[in-house]
Amino acid sequence: MTGETNLDSAQHRVTSADPGFPRHWIADVLASDGRVVTLRPIAPEDAELVVKFHEALSDRSRYLRYFGPHPRLSAKELEHDVNIDYHKRVAFVAVLGDEIIGIGRYEGLPDDVGTRSAEVAFVIADAHQSRGLGSILLEHLAGAAAENGIETFVAEVLSENRGMLMVFREAGYELERSLDGSVMHLKFAIDPTDALLSVRDARERASEARSVRNLLTPRSVAVIGASATPGKVGTAALANLLAAEFTGPVYPVNSSHRSVHGVRSYATVRDIPDDVDLAVVAVPAGSMGEVFDDCLAKGVKGLVVLAAGFAEEGTDEGRAAEQRIVHDARRHGMRVVGPNALGIANTDPAVALNATLASVLPQRGRVGFFCQSGPLGAAILREAANRGVGLSTFVSAGNRADVSGNDLMQYWDTDADTEVVLLYLETFGNPRKFSRIARRVARSKPIVVVGTGRTGVLGQAGADEAGSAVVADMFAQTGIIQVVSVNELFDCAVLLGYQPLPAGSRLAVVGNSAALNRLSTDKARAEGFDIAHAVGLGPAATPDNYREWLRTMLVDPEVDAVLSIFSPAVPVDGTPFAEAMRAAVDEFPNKPVLASFAAAEGIPGPLAVRDERGHPVRGSIPSYSDPQRAVHALAKALRYAVWRTKPASQVVRPDGIETDAARALVAEWLVQSPDGRWLSDLEAVRLFDCFGIEVVDFREVVGPDEAVSAAEELGYPVAVKATGEMWRQRADLDGVRLDLATPDSVRLAYDDLSAISGQSLVHVQRMARKGLGVVLRVRDDPSFGSVIQFGLSGMIMDLIGDRAYRALPLTEGEAMELLDAPRAAPLLSGYRTLEPVDKDAIAELAQRISAMCDDLPDIREVALEPVLVSAESVEVLYGRLRIGPEPSNFDVGPRRLTY
Repeated sequence: MTGETNLDSAQHRVTSADPGFPRHWIADVLASDGRVVTLRPIAPEDAELVVKFHEALSDRSRYLRYFGPHPRLSAKELEHDVNIDYHKRVAFVAVLGDEIIGIGRYEGLPDDVGTRSAEVAFVIADAHQSRGLGSILLEHLAGAAAENGIETFVAEVLSENRGMLMVFREAGYELERSLDGSVMHLKFAIDPTDALLSVRDARERASEARSVRNLLTPRSVAVIGASATPGKVGTAALANLLAAEFTGPVYPVNSSHRSVHGVRSYATVRDIPDDVDLAVVAVPAGSMGEVFDDCLAKGVKGLVVLAAGFAEEGTDEGRAAEQRIVHDARRHGMRVVGPNALGIANTDPAVALNATLASVLPQRGRVGFFCQSGPLGAAILREAANRGVGLSTFVSAGNRADVSGNDLMQYWDTDADTEVVLLYLETFGNPRKFSRIARRVARSKPIVVVGTGRTGVLGQAGADEAGSAVVADMFAQTGIIQVVSVNELFDCAVLLGYQPLPAGSRLAVVGNSAALNRLSTDKARAEGFDIAHAVGLGPAATPDNYREWLRTMLVDPEVDAVLSIFSPAVPVDGTPFAEAMRAAVDEFPNKPVLASFAAAEGIPGPLAVRDERGHPVRGSIPSYSDPQRAVHALAKALRYAVWRTKPASQVVRPDGIETDAARALVAEWLVQSPDGRWLSDLEAVRLFDCFGIEVVDFREVVGPDEAVSAAEELGYPVAVKATGEMWRQRADLDGVRLDLATPDSVRLAYDDLSAISGQSLVHVQRMARKGLGVVLRVRDDPSFGSVIQFGLSGMIMDLIGDRAYRALPLTEGEAMELLDAPRAAPLLSGYRTLEPVDKDAIAELAQRISAMCDDLPDIREVALEPVLVSAESVEVLYGRLRIGPEPSNFDVGPRRLTY
């Protein structure tokens, strides 16, 4: 391999254009201030930039790095620094534009006491220190080192270099420290421990949240392509910014006019005299090149690209143009919303940002909304305004080339002004990361998701039954509230945004319509509620009747939630009734109260509790045109509340796992088959053994005498099984002979099976204990990554799709939930004449599969079927494994932004 050449001779240079250059190490990353920095391996052509970087360092920074004055690099040092082998000697540069702002490197050390070690060091430009770049360089160096088989880093740091010591101390590694005079010696293993991953995730969360905050709280905005011509995108963008009374300066950019809408305009962004934080780009895709150069030169921090004509066109040219925009923006520290975006908004009066094409924004509230579709985003904003649902912030990302729903969830998780998260998704981007973030955010803030195809609209084209089941199970696992329409989305939003979660399933219904009361109670029972009270007030009910009965229900300890129905038979003034309802709720605010108030939707004025600015706040009573919709929304909230009360269990790793041996086996097989393959039955057994998964003992034989010998070795009785794909799972068992107890029966079985299968290879297996058959499978799901499936075995169970799904890795609680999820699960706990089976042993088997797939990302498929389970044992009769290259969207390795 080219990268293994000794470069100290200076006769060979691996440039960034050579095949040996590790391009997969190139990464866009977020600094702690939310700005983008590019990391890449160093190359010989960086020599001049390295010299400039070194000379620009302060005397203090050079002293701390080199332990003494070091004003310039010698030719030999420079040659050594930029010519590396990408194996034992690795260096990364942090780049902003055409400038190196940080360098990190490791140098392999001679093996001592069997440890593969390297010395690590890095230095950051003075102007960019305290941006978290040291920890990012360390993280990516550790990733490269692990890839190259290095296990331990050592470092020498001057004891007075507090900043560098802090980087190592806060990195999450377990440090061994010793002091020699003024030099601190550090040593640490670079294995990704739980503590290290926790630190990585916390830094990722903080930096991504900060990057979104930079977009949503700009101090100044430029509108490029601003116009006064009706019907143009630039006209709407500028008008909406001005109408919202954005608190900072707005700069129209128009080369043909000195002012637009009475505001001084500029020919280019470069001409604006002051700093520009955010640029709203409203020019055609073909004009983006020059405009983009201007933004980069001006140092704009973020872009909202409203222009269309990119990847949504479905052309290679459009996709390439979109990637160029994101690449160039990130290279200069910027993030991009769009292209083809509707825009972004922040209703905080201290910001008052409407950088969207929607002229109507909902009022201030505590609901955050992310949407991929521009046209649908405009409709959603109108619907939110019509229903009185207040938003904190809104982002419509269009093609979502850069900023994604994951970024917004990270921001809303840290935003005290957002209590509910709404997502309209067409794709997940990075599914593992989505699941990881959603699971954490949902612990404190409800997440409601609606989407198309595989992301959530059940029964829609592209969402087959199995795919819909996976989506439903994955969302339930992560605490996400899944809905199937925008109407249902807002039905949930008005409840979650303004009322508390129900503490239980006991519902009281109070109403003046007997028919609607009956419909509501029937719907409630179907949704799993217990009807604590159903109070019919009659058509002559007064406001005092409502107040007293609602008060009675709210103080009743046997009631968890109340539905109030006001449907007058003749037109009457509803205000006194609304005031009566609101008075009762104000007195007892700890239980959710929903209304069907004269068929009004959302937060009707009479039912709203308002703040000093007149905006509805918590305590407002949501109303639904149909009380059955209210019950359905409450059922969604109840299931979420139950999920949230469950303790957050940890991923379990059973004893007896030999990960290193397993990785060595997979690496060996992938060298032989780089594109992947199904493992042979014996290879699969070897890999299963590494994780304590025991397949019932069998032998492969190629003749009747070998079959008899195998049977005698295993011990009678045995089973003889034909091999070959078509014989493995046949319901008619034509390829299997069971309970064979004599040599003659084994010979006869071998002859029969080799004849009908046409193959001389046959399996002889010890007879397993009798039990109930179950199936455990793992596959890569296009939306969620590795997904484990569980159900009872058999053709009928496959036909009716009685399977449960969970994303990997499994926590302790999720493993048991997986077993209890199928409709046939009661059979495992004992049903009629069946005895209960050992469910704990099945859960442990699922955890071992989870650990295997988590430790070995090159596993593409696993199938254990059938597995016979009983009260005494869990026996795997057959197991299959497929390995192959890891999908690029998995959430593993050092932090990086993806496209």
